[in-house]
This record gives sequence, C-alpha cells and structure tokens, in this order.
Amino acid sequence: MTMKELKILLSNEKNTLALGKNISAHLVEGALIFLKGDLGTGKTTLARGLIMGLGYSGSVKSPTYTLIEQYEFDVFTLNHFDLYRFTDPNEWLTSGFQEYINDHDVSLIEWPEKASELLPKPDLEIKLSYKNESRIVHINSFTEKGHKCLANLS
Repeated sequence: MTMKELKILLSNEKNTLALGKNISAHLVEGALIFLKGDLGTGKTTLARGLIMGLGYSGSVKSPTYTLIEQYEFDVFTLNHFDLYRFTDPNEWLTSGFQEYINDHDVSLIEWPEKASELLPKPDLEIKLSYKNESRIVHINSFTEKGHKCLANLS
C-alpha cells in the first residue's frame, strides 16, 4: 500500500483546532494516529480540536505527566498518549500501553519516535513544523483507514 500525503498551512491556533475537528469527522474505529513535531508546534492543540470535534466538552489537557488521557465516546474510547518523558523505547512495553491499541479504540500518540520501532505502523502520521509565524502540517496515510480519512480531508 502506498503512502499518500496532504500538506496544509495553518496560520493560527484557531486553524489548528479546526483541522483537528475536521479530522475527527472522518475518524474510523481503531485508527492509530502519530502526532510529530518540535515543542510548541501545536500537537496538543490539534489533539484538543480533534477531541472536541468528537463532542467532548470538558478541558482537554496534555498528558505530558500522566502519559495517557482517555476520553469515552459512544462509539469508541480515544486514548491520547504523550511519550515526551520516555527516556527509553522499552518504557512503551513496561507501561502496558500497547494493550490500548486495538481495532476498536482510537489512539493519538504524541512523540511516537520515543517508542519508535516498538509501535505498530500508524494509519495517519501528522507532522507539524514551524513556518515563520505559521505552522505547516504534513499528513501522511499508510493504511486503508488512513487513506479514507485523508481523502475526506483534501
């Protein structure tokens, strides 16, 4: 299966939240999404838009210290991971987090490179980077689930 890519320019936080909301409208059960980018590029903001787009009305906080936040929806549970504090990829295995990745729940993983080769291939990889005062987002899809979501975004 070939990789497909979409590139989007986000000029502000409002655009980042809107992109997250747009992605949420096209998610399918069991989707695995990697969020990559330097500190401050908007990974958590994008995750917040996605989670709010699914109908969550509470506060969406970064799981930097808790490592995982879970959000229960009618159709699935969304697992939001932040692996920034990992110092060794094996922490993924010892944490037991791999049990949360299944064909039903949606998982967002910030800083997936911290567990690199131990993670399954994502359906979508979203990479945010700085472009002057704006952000550039590269969304790559690697699976049929990812391709369907990406096709609906473009």
